[in-house]
Amino acid sequence: MEAIIQTLENLADQTAFMSLSLGNYVMIAVALFFLYLAIKKDYEPLLLVPISFGMLLVNMYPPIMEEGGLLHYFYLLDEWSIAPSLIFLGVGAMTDFGPLIANPISFLLGAAAQFGIYAAYMLAVGTGIFNQKEAAAISIIGGADGPTSIFLAGKLGQTHILGPIAVAAYCYMSLVPIIQPPVMKLLTTKKERRIKMKQLRSVSKTEKILFPIIVTLVVVMLLPTVAPLVGMLMLGNLFKESGVVRQLTETSANALMYIVVIFLGTSVGATTSAEAFLKFDTIVIVVLGLAAFVVGTASGVLIGKLMCWISKGKINPLIGSAGVSAVPMAARVSQKVGAEEDPSNFLLMHAMGPNVAGVIGTAVAAGVFMAIFGVK
Repeated sequence: MEAIIQTLENLADQTAFMSLSLGNYVMIAVALFFLYLAIKKDYEPLLLVPISFGMLLVNMYPPIMEEGGLLHYFYLLDEWSIAPSLIFLGVGAMTDFGPLIANPISFLLGAAAQFGIYAAYMLAVGTGIFNQKEAAAISIIGGADGPTSIFLAGKLGQTHILGPIAVAAYCYMSLVPIIQPPVMKLLTTKKERRIKMKQLRSVSKTEKILFPIIVTLVVVMLLPTVAPLVGMLMLGNLFKESGVVRQLTETSANALMYIVVIFLGTSVGATTSAEAFLKFDTIVIVVLGLAAFVVGTASGVLIGKLMCWISKGKINPLIGSAGVSAVPMAARVSQKVGAEEDPSNFLLMHAMGPNVAGVIGTAVAAGVFMAIFGVK
């Protein structure tokens, strides 16, 4: 009988119920809420499902992120900048830079939306909580670019805050349809939101092939440290536009992309153990990231309004909000908000120009920070 009781006690001691803290239960509730948003509300499930499930796993079984645990090895791909670079390869293979080539002024809208990054950097330094490298790593959240956020945090040696930064960046990417519309509507008039833009010109295949080569030459010559991100982004796009490596295009945009998303998403989610995540510094990082994202959205819309005035009503300011690099979510939001005012208004392709410019712009911002801090 004693043996049976001892066995039952051992089994009870091994259950998660015996070791979980109140913080673990809070994080489990957050994970379940995110799963609800992803599955029921369809808020970017490709990102939110693996992130939420990683969050769920680590708060029930913390050793899964310790050395020897499965997600620890997934996380090393993030820390070594392998996963972010491969994500950019897939993004490049799926992206059409045609709208940006057809309307180069989109570069200005993409650049304007990066103002949130620099504003967040100054705010983070101003809190006195973070040093300058930490502030730089946190600020990239404002670009709503998860891979670049992870990449910069690793390059600046700020892996101790990589988890909160990555979770904040990916969550804000997923919540673009919730966060951006109120800002867009607040800063624009009904008349401005109803503006219809003329159809973009047709872009030749030669232009599309030259674009990734030229961007790589210009950006990497100026900021060599962003070669892993910009190089992979443009290589993926060159696969797509050259038309001679269909198998590589399909692999980059599909199988490889989704495999890396599984590794990156679950490992990012698994950085949110209660002990690591429920801290004051983490809350400040999340708040600063949200402020950066809102400022980036607002600055893109305001520059869009300026362009609308200069062009005498030919540019819809809503496309400026797509300058953050959440591709293609931000462009879809521009389309959705515009269509709410006029169902016949089609802004998606116009918004894709600033959207893909934002991807390049965020990578450039990361390169600028690495140059400032002498990272090679």
